[in-house]
Amino acid sequence: MPDLEALGKIMLLLGGIFLAIGLFLTLGGRFLSLGKLPGDIYFKKGNFTFYFPLMTGLLLSFILTLLFNILGRR
Repeated sequence: MPDLEALGKIMLLLGGIFLAIGLFLTLGGRFLSLGKLPGDIYFKKGNFTFYFPLMTGLLLSFILTLLFNILGRR
């Protein structure tokens, strides 16, 4: 049987991370124009629109990698 206390701590940590990301996207996204960074690919022709958030994905990946590396060093 898995250690329920450790599982509870992991769930609380993940919940806190998701809460922080949600607050950042809700409040910080307005000021940082997240999703409209230079390097994001946007193409529109007629009624066809293609959007690929390349730079936004790279930035979020970098931030999450740093966060998980810092948290994993315990």
